Amino acid sequence: MAGIEATGRAVVLADVSVANASPAEWGNAVVRAFRRFQADRVVAEVNQGGDMVAAILRSIDQNLPVTNVRATRGKYLRAEPVAALYEQGRVAHAAAFAALEDQMCDFGPDGLSGGGSPDRLDALVWALTALMLSGAGEPRVRGV
Repeated sequence: MAGIEATGRAVVLADVSVANASPAEWGNAVVRAFRRFQADRVVAEVNQGGDMVAAILRSIDQNLPVTNVRATRGKYLRAEPVAALYEQGRVAHAAAFAALEDQMCDFGPDGLSGGGSPDRLDALVWALTALMLSGAGEPRVRGV
């Protein structure tokens, strides 16, 4: 879970990852986090589950604003722009998130050193990409 301060800096508010959960369990966890933090939207990667992800979330809350994203590049390439945001001091953590931070430190071009999925890190990358990088630098025209 992440948000943006008035200064434009992103803040990681919580790691609400769940492990070994059924679709109903992770769906309920997502909706609880959405409500707890009064979020604007849920960003959901649909590569593995396709329409099932949004369908499960909407079966719990039919009005839940879900933005589906599809990975077209590898995790390492997707993480590079987010790593740059950290280097620039444009991201802070509201607390210590040990499991997430362990994945952040261990992740490299070949994934995690022990194998497995960098699930927490991947969720962080999608959240920060949606908040800070999507549409960044896009030309805009304002009416006069």
